[in-house]
Parts: sequence; structure tokens; C-alpha cells
Amino acid sequence: MNPDKILTVFKTSCLGPLLSLLTVALLAVFARTFFPVPNPPAILLITVVYSAFHGGVRSGLLSAAIAWLYFAWFFSIPGEPFHYTHENLLRVLVWAAATPLIAVMTGLLKQRSQRAFELERDNAVLTALIAEREQSAERLAHLASYDTLTDLPNRTLFHDRLTQAMARIDRNEKMLALLLLDMDRFKEINDTFGHDTGDRLLVAVANRLQQGLREVDTIARLGGDEFTMVLENIGGAETAAAVAQKVVDIFTQPFIVNERELFIMPSIGIALYPRDAQDANTLLRNADIAMYHAKRKGGGNFQFYTEQIHTQTTHQSDIETGLRSALARSEFTLHYQPQIEIKSGRIVGLEALIRWHHDVLGSVAPDQFIPLAEAIGLIDPIGEWVLHTACAQNRAWQAAGLPPLPVAVNLSARQFRQGDLLKTILHALQATGLDPRYLELEITESVIISHSEEAIGMLQRLSALGVQISIDDFGSGYSSLASLKRCAVSRVKINPFFIRNISTNPDDVAIVTAIIAMAWGLQLKVTAEGVENKEQLAQLESLNCDDYQGYYFSRPLPADEMEKLLRTQARL
Repeated sequence: MNPDKILTVFKTSCLGPLLSLLTVALLAVFARTFFPVPNPPAILLITVVYSAFHGGVRSGLLSAAIAWLYFAWFFSIPGEPFHYTHENLLRVLVWAAATPLIAVMTGLLKQRSQRAFELERDNAVLTALIAEREQSAERLAHLASYDTLTDLPNRTLFHDRLTQAMARIDRNEKMLALLLLDMDRFKEINDTFGHDTGDRLLVAVANRLQQGLREVDTIARLGGDEFTMVLENIGGAETAAAVAQKVVDIFTQPFIVNERELFIMPSIGIALYPRDAQDANTLLRNADIAMYHAKRKGGGNFQFYTEQIHTQTTHQSDIETGLRSALARSEFTLHYQPQIEIKSGRIVGLEALIRWHHDVLGSVAPDQFIPLAEAIGLIDPIGEWVLHTACAQNRAWQAAGLPPLPVAVNLSARQFRQGDLLKTILHALQATGLDPRYLELEITESVIISHSEEAIGMLQRLSALGVQISIDDFGSGYSSLASLKRCAVSRVKINPFFIRNISTNPDDVAIVTAIIAMAWGLQLKVTAEGVENKEQLAQLESLNCDDYQGYYFSRPLPADEMEKLLRTQARL
């Protein structure tokens, strides 16, 4: 048997009677010693009540039985003042009946008192549980409607408040503005400083956005770094513009996060109700369209929704949809633009330029789909296709007996950050059998500025194999001379911006002159891009520029037409 259970039984069933017996014995000795006429009934009654109250009915009955035996024995002692008489016998019988009854009543009173105490305790526990459940329900309701990070209304509550606000606008014939905010470059902060810093920054942004808002206005966090503001009962677009400008202005001050100054700006899209939409979802979608237009304009500004923006966005969406299947549908082709040596007038190289023709969209300009391909992560497979196709075509021309010429392929900054770009280039050369000397890789100055030691090492290894490296649009960035040498650059291509007015603008002449002098000093070739007339070419020749490229000699041509041009030159 469990020792704890044995101890419990002993305490509840035996301890009371034993204490009662001990008490009776002590009181009897005390009474006989100090009082000639003791009063055992009163003493025994006290012990019975005590035993029943603390031990319960069973303990009280045992104590009463012990007390009764003692009482009977007390009256049976010869020579005592209390001896057997009819009166004493009656007292014994009355005591024998009364003590168990008193014990039972006392025990029941104890049980009732104990039960009342337990009920009161259980009621208190139940009350606490109910209060805790109510608090939990309130917390759940709050979590269902409010953002856990910023404690702003979440998407659900925002949609409900927006719908109610629109209903109020319908009744008083006023105007409502919905502002959608997205933080520019927030991902960079997360990637650089960690998500904890990003979360703290979002809390600081939420606190700052709440400054200056009216009580009737709503600000919410939709998720990530997107926030919304609902401005009710405004007089017109001017009020919305003023609030949006105020929001932009409050972001000019840095945020202090983890003892670090962080700068971040919002792009804001504005849609007006009922002018721009008739329901909440459409209004939010239109504000989103306007917000992305603000991002395309550089961020840190606000834009109103217009039908023109909607048309542009729809077209952009169609381009993105088509772009995702363009490779699989073989819709891309390469055109080639010749590079001409100014002194001899002969073709000394080609640049491969991608073209896209869609069945529905028609011909899509590279400046429309290439940035989009970079944004949605398609530039890597497209760039790999361009690289392999250009190498294969160049090798095919050589196999057909045409003079070997280097073909330049553009690399985007995203491709340059690829960990396996070197492997991709070497695979294209090996798969097509092209000699590395006839491949030229064009990179931008931004790539050089953000170069890493690993990237520099890759360029140096490619250069050692014979691959040529050139800087495209030179003059538009801030590359240093040291970077040009470390990156194993062999050619710079002057930005067309400086060529456009070179025959009339002395400043452009001075810039081009400086670029050519610098390149010659570093033993680099110089190619001028965007040459469109003989005046530009004459000026470049006077400045001793090496090569040129542009519409003056030829537009980019498909491979078959370029082959005809190359054969014509070969016969000269």
C-alpha cells in the first residue's frame, strides 16, 4: 500500500480518537488531583466535539465510544462520589446516546463547512477561468484584427473600415483618398542588418506615420513593408497630395534603430473614391498600380492613379506574362551590329543584341523587357541563351570561311553576381568550339563599382584565357582607373550621350578627348557608340578614336543579313 495513503488514513481515522483518549486521561488525572468532585462529562464532551470537528464523523464516533467507556468505568469505581445508582445509571445511558449524536452532528457540520469552503474555492477557480477565457477571446479578437508587430489594423480590419468609410462617403457626397505606401529598398536593409533590425524599423515607421493623422483617418499595415492610409471627407485631390507630401517629408529624417541611423523613403500610390473605383478591392488595386508607377519614377515620391498608368501597367503585365514563355516558344533572336575601325573603315567586331517578337504584342523593345527580366529573375536563363547563341553563330561563320571577328555579349549586373557565371561562359565556349579570343564580354561601370574580389578574380581568369572585357556606356558611372586595371578591361565604349552633340558641343568634345587620352594611357581600345552622321564620325577621327558603332554604318542586322555584309567586306 502507498505510504502516503496509510498516513492519510491514520490522520483521519485514528489520530483524532488517540488524541481524545490522551486528553481524557490527562484531564482525569488533573481532575482527581486538584478537584475532589471532577466533572468528566464536560471534559469528555469537549474532546468528542474536538475530535469530530477535526477528524470527521468517523473520528468523532470513535472518540465518543472511548469517552463512553471511560465514563462507564468512572462510575463503577467503589468508594467514588459517583457510584451506581438509578440516577447515575440514567446519566450513563443519556451520555451513551448523546455523545454519538453530538459526534455525528459535529462531523456533519464540519463536512458541510468543508463542502462550502470547497464550493467557494471551486467558484473562485471557475471565475478565474472564465475571466482568463474572456481575456484570451479578447486577445484572439485583437490578433485577428491588428498587426502583431506594429499593433496597427491589419488587412482584414483595414478592408472593413475602408468599406464603412466608402459607405459614409456615399451618404455625404464627399471624397475619400486611399494611399498605399511601400518602403523603397527595405529588402536591402533586411539583408544587410537582419530581420530584427527590419522589424524595429517597421515599428518606427508605423509610429511616424501616425503623426499628424486625424482621428477619423485609418492607417493600417497590409503586410511586409506595405502600409495604407484612408483619408475621409477630403475636399479633393489637392488635400490627398498635401498629406502624401507631408508623409514623404517626415521620412527625410533618419530612423534610429539599434543605435544606428537608417534612411528609408516611401513610394506612395493614391486612388480616389468614387472617381477611380466603385468598390474597395478595385480602389486598392488602383492605388497599388499608382504606387508601382511611383517606384518606376525612382521612389521617394507619390503618384495618382490614372487610366494612362493603368494602360501602361496592363501592358507591362502582358509583357511579363509573355516573357515567361518566350524562351520556350523560341521567340528571341539575335541581331548583330558591326563595330568599324575608323582609320580603315573595316568591320573589326560585332555586338550581339537580343530582339523579341511576340505573336500578340509584336516587337518589344529591349529597354522594355530586359529590366523586367532582371526584376523577375529571368535574365539569367535569357543571358545564358544569348551567350551560347552568339558563340555558336560566330563559330558557324568561321566554319563557313568568314574572317574571324570577336562578338560582344552584354552581361547584366545580376548575371555578374552569379556564382557559376565563369562555369557558364566556359561551357558555352567548349560546347560551341569557339576560341576565347573571339568572345568579348561587355559589363557596365556599376558592376566595377560594386565588384568583389571573387568577381575580379573571375574577370582576370577569363582575360588570361583570351576573352576580352569591355566597359559599356563608359562615362555614365564612377569607375576608377584602378578598377579598370584590376578588372583586366581591354576596351571602353563611350556613352552615346557624349557622342550625340560632339560636333557642336565643346564640353562633349572635351569629355571624349579625356576618355580617349585616359584609355590610350592605360593601353585600352576606345569604341564610340551611337554614331549617326558623318560630322560625328569626322570629329571622332580627329580625336584619334579607334572604332565606332552606330546607325551611320549599319543598324543591328539579323544573322543572315549580317553574314551577307561580312561576305561583301571579305571580297573587298
